[in-house]
Amino acid sequence: MEGLVKCLSLLQKHTNLLSIPRRYMLKQSINHILNKKVMDRYIRLPVPCNKVLATYCWIDGSGINMRCKDRILNCTPHSADAAPGWAFDGSSTGQATTSNSDTSLKPCAVYKDPFRLEPHVLVLCEVYMGDGSPALTNHRKFCNDLCEHHKADEPWFGLEQEYTMLDMDGWGLGWPKGGGFPAVNYEFSYCGIGAKYIAGRDICEAHTKCCLYAGCDFEGTNAEVMFACWEWQIGTTIGIKAADDMWMSRYIMGRVSEDYGVVVTYHPKPMGPKHPGVGMHHNFSTKRMRSDGGYKFIEECIKRLEKNHMKHMKNYGNDELTNRMRLSGKFETAPFDKFSWGIANRKSSIRLQRNIKEKGKGFMEDRRPAGDCDPYLVCGLLMDTCLGSAGGGKGGNKCK
Repeated sequence: MEGLVKCLSLLQKHTNLLSIPRRYMLKQSINHILNKKVMDRYIRLPVPCNKVLATYCWIDGSGINMRCKDRILNCTPHSADAAPGWAFDGSSTGQATTSNSDTSLKPCAVYKDPFRLEPHVLVLCEVYMGDGSPALTNHRKFCNDLCEHHKADEPWFGLEQEYTMLDMDGWGLGWPKGGGFPAVNYEFSYCGIGAKYIAGRDICEAHTKCCLYAGCDFEGTNAEVMFACWEWQIGTTIGIKAADDMWMSRYIMGRVSEDYGVVVTYHPKPMGPKHPGVGMHHNFSTKRMRSDGGYKFIEECIKRLEKNHMKHMKNYGNDELTNRMRLSGKFETAPFDKFSWGIANRKSSIRLQRNIKEKGKGFMEDRRPAGDCDPYLVCGLLMDTCLGSAGGGKGGNKCK
């Protein structure tokens, strides 16, 4: 019971809902209630040809939530270098003090805006403090330094983001009110169809189209084992782009779910210990792993990961406690404190597909990261452990 209470307390950080007394809660999001047809008359208004709306997006002090604000530019920036830097009040995002609140936004990737359409853009940014150092939740520099240092190794990443849909009461979408379980067995929800087994497909579909339009390397989706739980995949993509695309696709999901009046959470154990959790499996390979005889190097990397298991576990989620609850040894997970690997074994820390051993080359799947992990940090740690550090240090913030 104590574990569930702690879990719900930490879930509050992700949804910002559980602190609100239920009697004051809206049964539907006000954004969903608003008449979208009224907005149509304004969204169709022409914008001067020399004006572009740029939405700057960044990770806030929570390490999982994102913020954004808009800026009018005189032309479309087609790369991060072409987008001007900006600033914001870091004291209002948990990233600075009121007495020293100026924090900087450094553009790192530009995407087409699926909400306003071309020529308008979304600009993914890194956050820097007034003294020029990366903000505490800016792990992109750490990851990018490693990507550049190991460029010849051609690190590839494929990321699998699981998530759960909640209603405005903070309860599972379509779950019985007042507690209880969905009236179906989980065996029918995974990749399932039909109203009895699936909830929220419209949101998944809308998110897919938006990510493809934006330019993310979006590879697919599926309904997950738990009712109202889904997954999308980014990559396989080389270097930093996989993590960039994952963060931008998270931003897009936040905007899409906002329109539908549904809360999306990446909390590792949103429905408590009796139900499956939410993870973000990381598929990782290098040029050497993908080459003939690469299986031997994969085994070497697995040994290095085993030696550094707890270092990774302390950084594989937004909160160590909730990922520990997820990695219980149940629901296709390995125990938090025990490293393991196996062929086609979904209860292992590192899983290899059966054909990888047969071919003697391929990739590994790290199943340990939580759904609310920072992919910059996880991808960086995989390179750091398997390939070595980036020269004279880690470049960005040190790992916990």
